Amino acid sequence: MNRQSTLCYIEKDGKYLMLHRVVKKNDVNKDKWIGVGGHFEYAESPEECLLREVKEETGYTLTSWKYRGIVTFVYGEDVVEYMSLYTADGFTGDPIECDEGVLEWVEKEKIKDLNLWEGDKIFFRLMDEEEEFFSLKLVYNKSDVLEYVALNGKPMELFDVIDEDGNKTGQVKERGVAHRDGTLHATVHIWIVRPNQESGYDVLLQKRSECKDSNPGAYDISSAGHVSAGDELMESALREMKEELGIHAREDQLQFIGTHRGQFEAEFHGKPFRDNERSTVYLYREPVDVNELDLQKSEVEEVIWMDFEKCKKGIVDGTLPNCIYEGEFQMVGKALGIE
Repeated sequence: MNRQSTLCYIEKDGKYLMLHRVVKKNDVNKDKWIGVGGHFEYAESPEECLLREVKEETGYTLTSWKYRGIVTFVYGEDVVEYMSLYTADGFTGDPIECDEGVLEWVEKEKIKDLNLWEGDKIFFRLMDEEEEFFSLKLVYNKSDVLEYVALNGKPMELFDVIDEDGNKTGQVKERGVAHRDGTLHATVHIWIVRPNQESGYDVLLQKRSECKDSNPGAYDISSAGHVSAGDELMESALREMKEELGIHAREDQLQFIGTHRGQFEAEFHGKPFRDNERSTVYLYREPVDVNELDLQKSEVEEVIWMDFEKCKKGIVDGTLPNCIYEGEFQMVGKALGIE
């Protein structure tokens, strides 16, 4: 069943007017907080539907609004809805009670704490970041869990939310939302090493691309990445080595050395970034010729070998521009028998 609708978030004094859908029993939005809006009537344009629905649900007549994007909402195998997404910052009239639920002005920074559709958090992020007109596709299963997301036709990364023991909670979040909210998720870290005549080992460091969403241009772990929703740790580690470096490793070539909890907050490219990850850490000791690596330029600018002790000193005293957790590097040293 294909439907068309409008969805509007009215702004005032740093707040959005939110509708808590608690009235209808057989409502796909039951108990969730959404904007105001509704389905097109015959021959209506998006703007005509917007103005009518806002007036009917709130009592307000909009005087200033902006068309922000198209949201394709897919729910199970039965529902496909094309939503015209708006924000509005001008209106007249007096508020009325809404027969769809309870209307409430909510501070923008508290929106994320409400019971929202997970995909709504994505378009809130895009709107807050002043993203130009966008097309966002959201695919849910019947348990309200995101299965697929695409922005302007390009798939977006989804993470499983995990607990402190690494167990999946059943929630799934988009990468940008997870890093904005500081949601705990899984990553894999692979340290590539080789024997040397100094401290005993060199470590291979990658320099992160300048276009990375965090720590651009910093030296980092040999190969690392997020565990995508539905994927397992080992398959993720092998995939990252292949994608970032062009190394076709086998499972028996990766030595598990432990897990590491990493957290930090910073701002990159003018956006807040809250890392909160549980990393599964591996060693890779097979011979690697850096001249034969196939670097993924969108992720890795270059790679270098560095003596373990020199690298450790650079991490500790800050002379090496890096985003390596000191505690994790100590784990590597202990696994190599040089710490």
